[in-house]
Formats: sequence, C-alpha cells, structure tokens
Amino acid sequence: MPGSEGYCNIPNPDIPGKNKTEKDVISNMQFTARMKPPSQFKHDGTMGIDIDELKEIISNDPSPEPPNDRRYKPACVFLLIFYLEEPYILAIQKADSEGYPWRNQVALPGGHLDAEDASPLAGAFRELEEEMSISRDQVEFLGSMGHFQTINNRDIEVFIGLWRAAEPVRHDPAEISRILKIPIRVLVQTHNTQNFHGRIPDIDELRYPFEDVVIWGATARILHHFIELFHPQFETSGWARVLASKLSG
Repeated sequence: MPGSEGYCNIPNPDIPGKNKTEKDVISNMQFTARMKPPSQFKHDGTMGIDIDELKEIISNDPSPEPPNDRRYKPACVFLLIFYLEEPYILAIQKADSEGYPWRNQVALPGGHLDAEDASPLAGAFRELEEEMSISRDQVEFLGSMGHFQTINNRDIEVFIGLWRAAEPVRHDPAEISRILKIPIRVLVQTHNTQNFHGRIPDIDELRYPFEDVVIWGATARILHHFIELFHPQFETSGWARVLASKLSG
C-alpha cells in the first residue's frame, strides 16, 4: 500500500548501511483459523476469562495518547489474534526490495489514513482488506490499544481484534514478502526471560526474536505494551483455553 511504510519499524541495525538514530527520539514513548459466531462469545466459567473481559481490560487501560504535534501523520494497524493449536498473532515481513528503508522489517498489517476514511478504525479495516484480503466480517473488534510514534513522524493507532478466517491470506508480494504467524507463547517467553515485564526497556534492548527474524523498533514497542496489558492472563492456562474454545472448531 503506498505510504504504508510509514508505520513500519525503524531501520534494522542488522542490515548493512542502516544506522540506529531513533534512541533519543523514542526513549520516552510509551490464526489461518475459524471462529465461532459473535453470539457465542459469552462467559464460560470454566475458562476464567471471556471476550467481554478482554474488551474491558483494553477499555480500562490508560493507553498512550496521540502526540500534540502536527508533524505526525496518522496511521493505523491491526493486532489480530487467532487460534491454530494455540493463540497466535498475525504479522507481516516487508518486501525484500533494494533501497527500501524498511526492507525485510516485521510489522503489523495496516498503513496510513486516507481522506475518505471515516475514522482511524475504518482506515484500519480498509487497510486489512486491501493489504491482506481480510474483510471486516472476519474480525471481532476488541478495542484500541492507543498511539505509538515512529521517528519518521507517523502516529500509529493500534487496534486489537480476533480474526475469524477460513481462507488463506492473500497479499501483494511487491509490498509484503511473507505472512508471519507468531505464537503469543513465544513472545511472552521472551518478554519474561528478558525481564521486560514491569518496565520499558531501552530501544537497543527491546527485541523479540522469532525464527529467522528479530522484531524491534515500533512493532516491538507495540508488542511490549500488548503483553504488559494482558500479562496476568498470559500467565494462566485459562487464556489459551478460552481462545481455543472461542476461536476454533
């Protein structure tokens, strides 16, 4: 999507010629699956948590506010949760294009807002369909996780949703090299073993490795906030069981 590169990670230090210049700028910033119909997203006492509770956690979170600075252009992404044999999030790896500043970077699906978008949420849904062929009716919207800024003056609003999909994701290889299905368990394990819980790590420290990539920069800060938000749930077996119940079958 033209312009969508604005929300991606900062340049990767593992790519020759790319410098880390964002440290001072951001130091103070804070499933293919099948889901049941929305009517079945009800409380199940044996699971310890329900979908309404997830929405309440997001709603009650003192989310990062948008910057009071006109230099920042609005952008939006979706953090989509889905279920295979365990809970996952959906991410993308940007295209491996020579000269592309965000070459091979890991990001969440989304992009910039267009003038015709009725709201940031509407823009996020539009980007999902244009970029990933994921329609609005495949996503159960949970809420907004707040705003995260990048060094190239983008203000990203992050929306969380549960993804109900029966078809493979389709994407434009000119913009996206591949789709990443990342187990939440893997991210939480890194979060805990690196002692990220309860603090905001320095940009040089905040990394989430997954297979052959390292998630860092803007996407890492978003994931850090997401894991902190639901950390008590991630530490219980009820979290995985409720998603297994609600997103599979």
